[in-house]
Amino acid sequence: MSDILKRLSDEGVSIWLDDISRDRLRTGNLAALVKDRHVVGVTSNPTIFAKALSKGTAYDDQVRDLAVRGVDVEEASRAITTYDIRWGCDVLRPVYDRTDGLDGRVSIEVDPRLARDTRRTAAEARALWWLVDRPNLFIKIPATKEGLAAITSTLAEGISVNVTLIFSLERYGEVIDAFFAGLEQARQNGHDLSGIASVASFFVSRVDTEIDKRLDKIGSDEAKALRSKAGLANARLAYALYEEKFGTDRWKALKDAGARPQRPLWASTGVKDPDLKDTLYVDELVAPGVVNTMPEATLDAEADHGDVRGDTVRGSYDEARAHMAALKDAGVDYDDVVRVLEDEGVEKFAASWKQMLDSITGELDAKRAGA
Repeated sequence: MSDILKRLSDEGVSIWLDDISRDRLRTGNLAALVKDRHVVGVTSNPTIFAKALSKGTAYDDQVRDLAVRGVDVEEASRAITTYDIRWGCDVLRPVYDRTDGLDGRVSIEVDPRLARDTRRTAAEARALWWLVDRPNLFIKIPATKEGLAAITSTLAEGISVNVTLIFSLERYGEVIDAFFAGLEQARQNGHDLSGIASVASFFVSRVDTEIDKRLDKIGSDEAKALRSKAGLANARLAYALYEEKFGTDRWKALKDAGARPQRPLWASTGVKDPDLKDTLYVDELVAPGVVNTMPEATLDAEADHGDVRGDTVRGSYDEARAHMAALKDAGVDYDDVVRVLEDEGVEKFAASWKQMLDSITGELDAKRAGA
């Protein structure tokens, strides 16, 4: 079953798992995925942690100790999440060493309630970096307008960053510029650029979900014919922008100083529409030097019946541009789509964070009552 995943990896796609939990770590499941399924990285987000905390008893002992110590829920949440991330980093450390730091990365997100606050996002990024204390950590920072400056300042301190919640091509260009600025400042600050890594998480399936909803509302035959193609077109044009930006003299100067490129990462690659092939956002986004972070169901589907047939991104740019133009002609406002998606993304992660905090509060209260 792993042959398909090996072919995907051989095409230059780093396979990351979009999930982490104490059970997955404790049972050796993550280590098995690294060994048998070519998984070379892990991403997490508030929704993933909220789900992990709501199931089973894996966190009971730690929560009990936190309750005895009388810590508040904010400190408890950091203790619980960073414990899992630290453990995950240790599981992936051999991959990190083997790939000279390219892969073997594990991501943890700053409190999403801070997404519109530059200074607090940067401060939280530093705190998480110190708490986890592993070189193969990525700090996830949302690509909001306010997040851009936090991305630059965090990189300038030598901290590796996973930029998340990117939906628009314009914002992706700004993210790359923030990356360049961060590395330029890091160099001025005396940091070794070869030790700083970054990925830019460009979301895919959510674009189709929002645009298809609008196309269905328009209702014409022409509109219906455009369904479920925007996510791929948007991502392919993002890769075109990546090639353009990382072909500039500005990047060459950084590369000559030892910097590594900020790799595109395809996020939200689980198919939302049951009428679509469940490996669509993997098979159709194969290109050199990218990351695809998948929920386990998508990873299993790709291993079972994925269709890896070489590069499916480069060479498709004209078709992608034509599709985006057709969407505009049909009445789909791209700028409004990506604005809505960014706002909803921040709100959803903030809601999941609250759900996680509420769950921890309930567990702490129960342990204190039973003490």
